[in-house]
Amino acid sequence: MAKAPSPAFRCTECGWTTAKWAGRCGECQQWGTVVEATAPTGVLGKLTPIRASDDRAARPITQAQAKETPRWSSGIAEFDRVLGGGIVPGAAILLSGEPGVGKSTLLLEVASRAAQTGARVLYVSAEESVGQVRLRAERTGALHDDLFLASETDLATILGHIDQVSPQLLIIDSVQTVSSSQSDGLAGQPGQVREVSAVLTRIAKERDLPILLVGHVTKDGSIAGPRLLEHLVDVVCHFEGDRYTALRFLRALKNRFGATDEVGCFEMAGDGIVEVPDPSALFLSKNGSVAGTCVTIVMEGRRALPVEVQALIAKSSTPNPRRVTNGVDAARVAMILAVLHGRYKYDLSDYEVYVSTVGGVKISEPAADLAIALAIVSVIRDLPIPNDLAAYGEISLGGEVRPVSVSKQRTSEATRLGYKTLLHSDVSSELKTMLGIAKSAADAARPAQRERELDAAF
Repeated sequence: MAKAPSPAFRCTECGWTTAKWAGRCGECQQWGTVVEATAPTGVLGKLTPIRASDDRAARPITQAQAKETPRWSSGIAEFDRVLGGGIVPGAAILLSGEPGVGKSTLLLEVASRAAQTGARVLYVSAEESVGQVRLRAERTGALHDDLFLASETDLATILGHIDQVSPQLLIIDSVQTVSSSQSDGLAGQPGQVREVSAVLTRIAKERDLPILLVGHVTKDGSIAGPRLLEHLVDVVCHFEGDRYTALRFLRALKNRFGATDEVGCFEMAGDGIVEVPDPSALFLSKNGSVAGTCVTIVMEGRRALPVEVQALIAKSSTPNPRRVTNGVDAARVAMILAVLHGRYKYDLSDYEVYVSTVGGVKISEPAADLAIALAIVSVIRDLPIPNDLAAYGEISLGGEVRPVSVSKQRTSEATRLGYKTLLHSDVSSELKTMLGIAKSAADAARPAQRERELDAAF
């Protein structure tokens, strides 16, 4: 029998092999990583062992010297919070986000605050000219003599700028637009991104120079380029926000120097990015006590935030009434409607239901189930929920209110903000009791005609 031909091409990312060349790997779905199997892939077949010097020899971990790395503040408290207390010298930080969310504006503000403390900052823009960056700096008030600007896409020239300026903070905007002559392909291809990120990370470690890298994202929200980019850097942050609202969130997806559950809140203003130390008022309406609204306490990282949930129902003339949600999970709302119908006889099959949050915040945790149910029942019964009432808890299919995580922190934050009545799993295990508390606390003075109409409908 004839021998099967050996694979002629191999993926440098995952090792996938194929007999024909392909522009995209069939295993890891990376572009431009399939090369000839005989071509050098960076892995040598045989290495000669080298004896390590005495100062670099392996030793017991109990004899290793541990030294706390000092941090220095960027001047933006919310940015330092996400990084774990400040910028660590020699750290490589990757900041990703959707186009237009404000990544460059945020880093220009960080560069300006650092320059104001006396640190030399080099801002390299590979996407904009020096004049364009200067115009944005004038608008945001980020002009300073210790802030150096350069518009360059060649890696070797950027290294020359580093030697000339000797900065204490380096910002590259963005890593996908920088190319190296030592690697083939255009800027942004996996080989170029690997080469650029590896060189910049090595420079950061050798010179104790913190580097902030801007990263592009793909259509599905992941960082463009090889996955190796996220492995090389020390911190990966994601800057997110809705283009229709001014609120922005900074989250840490990876942090070798701190926790990854911190969230920084910012607001996009006319003069740049403004940090929001206490964003409680952003997610609450100012209309007073209105039927169909309820406040819940959600967790954004390790921060407890009050968020107002609003509900509205309308008689429908179509066979399939609409279920419209904004900021909450549509599947959770459908489940809550089923529980209200199956357990407590609130039939909304002929009504359109609208559920939304205030301020454009998105709630993904089940702790908002109780507030959503109270808001829906409040608008059904036309009973406004008091302004000093907050609710959080997960609703099961049996109609019970189940406990949620970090309950003590939610309670302390609600108490600090002035909420006197808290509804959660510790008050009662039955949703009916919760609804009874909300009903007794609301204003019962309603016209008799409205009462008869609601009792006849439900």
